Amino acid sequence: MRIYEGSPRQDYEEVLRSIGAFVDQRGLREILLLEAPDGFVLQGVVSETQDTSQWADPAVTITKETYTFLDEDIARFLEDSHARRRQGSSSPPPAEVEPPVAGSYERSLRVIGRYVDEQQPKDVSFFEQGGAYVLRILMHARQGSMHQLAEFTADDLEGMVREAPRHRGEQGQASKA
Repeated sequence: MRIYEGSPRQDYEEVLRSIGAFVDQRGLREILLLEAPDGFVLQGVVSETQDTSQWADPAVTITKETYTFLDEDIARFLEDSHARRRQGSSSPPPAEVEPPVAGSYERSLRVIGRYVDEQQPKDVSFFEQGGAYVLRILMHARQGSMHQLAEFTADDLEGMVREAPRHRGEQGQASKA
């Protein structure tokens, strides 16, 4: 991501988390995400139910949607994500207002982003199939750049999401030292 090059930490965790929130909001599934020099390309399928008549079962239409997010879009997503979380963590909301809750893609893509941050790749792409992800990252090596693959099953991600609060606690402790 060009906007993060040269920074001490490429924050894929927050970027992928914010893209995951977008995916949750749009109701996409079976996603494909490709990093480009100036942003990301996201593709996914969405199901729409259409009533045909009062006597027939509703028809389900599945369409593929593709989005291109430039660096400016990602920066806006990050700001929106931070604002949404600040709103949820401030004083307790009135009883009639539900605090914002992260959706499944936001949680999953966040922990995948944390994994990516730990690897420090040049770029990343992945696809999701049935709740599992296959990740391809471009890594620097002595022999030159090369791609590496990683796979995360739905169970792997569930465990990573469960462990995330403990990991964030450890980071908070380290930053206070």
